[in-house]
Amino acid sequence: MKRKIIAIYNFYVDGFKNMTWGRQLWWLILLKAVLLFLVLRLFFFKPILAGKSDEQKIEYVSTELLTR
Repeated sequence: MKRKIIAIYNFYVDGFKNMTWGRQLWWLILLKAVLLFLVLRLFFFKPILAGKSDEQKIEYVSTELLTR
């Protein structure tokens, strides 16, 4: 089992070392993922409970749980 894990690890390490366009593509993929996360976070998932007291948070959550 340990040999298989080491062989798989070495396979991927050698593959990444020998890449020509792959490195730039991986950076592009990571950049797009980060930007997508930031855009979604800013525009669609706003913190509803920010700036509220604990009692207001409890009230909001209980109301949402009961109405849904």
